[in-house]
Amino acid sequence: MAACSHLKTIGSVKHPQRQECEECVKIGDHWVHLRTCQECGVTLCCDSSPNRHASKHSDASGHPVIASAQPGERWLYCYPDDAFAEY
Repeated sequence: MAACSHLKTIGSVKHPQRQECEECVKIGDHWVHLRTCQECGVTLCCDSSPNRHASKHSDASGHPVIASAQPGERWLYCYPDDAFAEY
């Protein structure tokens, strides 16, 4: 299996501005865990959350890599390649 080229492009990890899913806040819903897009910096909910905003954002925008926005977690994930990396 080839290494993920998307993860290799992340030089400086973007961190959340707030500990909330921007889209869930708009619709008054809840989330489980948060992820921050490494291309545009938006923080959205994970796939364990009811709305799965982070993966929907990746699908719609083509932004492939997210970072966990959970305190104490230091990992990246690439949607198209289903690849993880710790940082």
